[in-house]
Amino acid sequence: MKVVYQTCCGVDVHKSFLVATIIKTTSGVQPSYHKKRFSTFNHSILEFKQWLLDHSCRDVCMESTGKYWVPVFNLLEDDINVTIANPKWVKAVKGNKDDTKDSKWIGDLFRLGLVPGSYIPCKPIRILREFTRYRYKLISCRSSEKNRFQNALTVCNVALDSVVSDIFGKSVTSVIDYLLEQSTDSINHEEISSRLLRSLKKKSESVIESIEGYQMTDAPKYRMRLVHAHMDYITSTLADIDSMIDSLVEPYENAVLLLCTIPGVDRSSAITIISEIGTDMTQFSNSKRLCCWAGLTPGNHGSAGKKKSVRITRAGVYLKPALVQVVHAAVKSNKSPYYKAKYERIMKRRGKKRAIIAVARMILTAIYHMLSTGEAWNPTDLYKIDMPEPLKNKQKEKAVKQAMKLLIAEGLINESQLAS
Repeated sequence: MKVVYQTCCGVDVHKSFLVATIIKTTSGVQPSYHKKRFSTFNHSILEFKQWLLDHSCRDVCMESTGKYWVPVFNLLEDDINVTIANPKWVKAVKGNKDDTKDSKWIGDLFRLGLVPGSYIPCKPIRILREFTRYRYKLISCRSSEKNRFQNALTVCNVALDSVVSDIFGKSVTSVIDYLLEQSTDSINHEEISSRLLRSLKKKSESVIESIEGYQMTDAPKYRMRLVHAHMDYITSTLADIDSMIDSLVEPYENAVLLLCTIPGVDRSSAITIISEIGTDMTQFSNSKRLCCWAGLTPGNHGSAGKKKSVRITRAGVYLKPALVQVVHAAVKSNKSPYYKAKYERIMKRRGKKRAIIAVARMILTAIYHMLSTGEAWNPTDLYKIDMPEPLKNKQKEKAVKQAMKLLIAEGLINESQLAS
């Protein structure tokens, strides 16, 4: 194999230490190895950096072990070309591995160009990504708390969720607060009716019937107050995070507005997408590589002429859900039915889930080209869906006439046959 890096370093990173092996390839076939162990404290990482520079080594490869690689990457990225590898590409054989052998194995693979690097965005995008991912976790946590609150109502024989559409609306929240304040199981019907607003006033009898005979002791009340207080705290924290995200996304405002031209993409979804893939598409060789990195491309696993699995990978744990959410909004849009038509056509052949992933891949491909060229969303086959029916018929007639002219020119039919 051809040696890609004459001088490189393989690093096996752990929580409290790292083991590095510098590999130098000279005119001889056998390379030379220099191994050393460092702590993961900042002063020791800087010593590791100076050790690399002393050996004229500016190409380093290490596997993405949790978050342990981040402190090393932060101190090396200014002067050293650091490649972060997926562990599956540098995994050593079991039974013959330790920290020193792992670093040597990583260096040997990297020296021959056998390790594809993972995409690491620039520092501003990485900071934005931390906040968007934290926001995603908080929203999931708040949804869990809402489910706990609703389950507590069900256990206490309160069936409000069967009457109203939003259990956390203003009217229902006021009614629940009234129930939590009561010391007995009896309720005042007039008081409950007065707390209902707008259209719920017409359902006052049903609301009272769903509450009548509820069984709510002090322990469930205390638990529900704790859950509600936690939900309020998460909501206030999300408001603070949103304001911080708005300040961080200002340099990428044009890209956010560009992505918002895609059907189903709102501002929040656009910010999430940009925080995951950035705005510089030169990091990906083509749109297919980006889709593969996001985990939206079918797998390729076959042996002996048999295809064993075409499942998508687990990659893109934050980007993929955001794109799926965008797809669900896009396929329900009547203002721009482009992706709706694509989804319905694929769904008939492949089913709903595969159709959702296929449309998500189409949207990510469009995002790649939009960020590469700076053009707004305008697919080439849009006219086939948005074109009025009379124009579609004219296009069909025009295509048939052109086909007939070609057949006459080739001598396959004559004009008399065309007239008949």
